[in-house]
Amino acid sequence: MRNALLGLAVAAALSNVVILISIMAALDRRGHKTNLFLARICPFRYVSAYKEATRKETGKTGRLYGLWIFTINLALALALAGLLVPRR
Repeated sequence: MRNALLGLAVAAALSNVVILISIMAALDRRGHKTNLFLARICPFRYVSAYKEATRKETGKTGRLYGLWIFTINLALALALAGLLVPRR
């Protein structure tokens, strides 16, 4: 059970990285400059820029923002659950 939870946490973290790259691509299309190195250090900068850009265009936040928040929370919750499950 522990390995399954930790495996799912890794999968959620990898999907979070893919979503962050998609957010950076969306920002590039909108004319914002992005840097992959800075995305590793402070991804929240690009996520908040994406949120503001999509709100400015459509009045709503983009779908990638919600997916990014969901996957980072899911990864943290699954990792915590995997670490709290006792070993056999």
